[in-house]
Amino acid sequence: MTERRRARPSRPQPRRRAARPISALGVVVAGLLAAGCASIPFVGRGRTEFWGFTAPWDARSAASAIRHADALDAVVTGWTTFDTVTGRPYALFADSTANRAAAGRRRLMLVTSYAGDRFHPQTVLALAASAPILADAAGTIARAAQGGGFRGLVLDLEAHAAPDVGQLVLVVKAIADSARARGVRPVVVAVPAGDTAAYPSRALLDAGADQLLVMLYDEHWASSPAGPIASPEWVGQRLAARIADVGPDRLVAGLPLYGYHWRRDGVTDVVSFDDARRISTTIGVPLTREPSSGTLRAVSADSSQLWVTDAELLATLVDEVRRSGVRTISLWRLGLEDPAVWTTVVR
Repeated sequence: MTERRRARPSRPQPRRRAARPISALGVVVAGLLAAGCASIPFVGRGRTEFWGFTAPWDARSAASAIRHADALDAVVTGWTTFDTVTGRPYALFADSTANRAAAGRRRLMLVTSYAGDRFHPQTVLALAASAPILADAAGTIARAAQGGGFRGLVLDLEAHAAPDVGQLVLVVKAIADSARARGVRPVVVAVPAGDTAAYPSRALLDAGADQLLVMLYDEHWASSPAGPIASPEWVGQRLAARIADVGPDRLVAGLPLYGYHWRRDGVTDVVSFDDARRISTTIGVPLTREPSSGTLRAVSADSSQLWVTDAELLATLVDEVRRSGVRTISLWRLGLEDPAVWTTVVR
């Protein structure tokens, strides 16, 4: 899931990744064979689970996942996408953490319609239009997940519109049914924070999704005016809308670890916390906390703007999620975080 939505930076972000297809799906990593998982919610009502997303093209991401494996309940990795001509699944990025994360740590395989430099909703619609091709694709994904030792799946099928709901539901159901038949659970569907028309909560859960991952970012994105990536008020409002539909128990709250640098030349870069500190020092403008959103930012004399998530803001967002009753939080994406996250928030 990328520093998501709209135009992404040139270097893919969970959601816009520069694709480097790797052989066939069968190579999607082995290791850590997960025990059978019949029942889904990972989390008990009283504690919060943390999942971390990797960006396999970024060595910092796998390094963070491995270093902090003991603090994470699950790692989402091993990206699989669909050929835009045939619809056949293939490994977009292999799992960069296999056999190196903490023993017994859950691994979830990411299945996405992202390829090249964008999402391809038309590929999902074409799958829905052909029962044999859809059945073959769903079976291929389930076998790859089982063979690679993945505990479950996260489906990231973005850029759909409201008229696509019927076809999207068919594809989710086929993949969920095939995965469940092979003991691969949960099946989690990533949904944009505010788009309940194209991604209706109840319809996706009824189609066989075990959980919905609400992507609580980007409040401001690469091609928008500068601003916070996820302010506490915005996160609370978007999450409340999903809870009103289906309650908190089957939701995962996706929170950001990254920032954006809106440059004077019109290019917007995704930045890590360390990147933001370095840029701040270079331009001679300190990072200060913007009062209304709690986000660190720096505005230079040439009107470039830098906004980034730090541990203090993430702690506030986590508290907002916990108050809502949601007990699973995913972090997009590992490798970009403020190091203090691991001592003050996720521990």
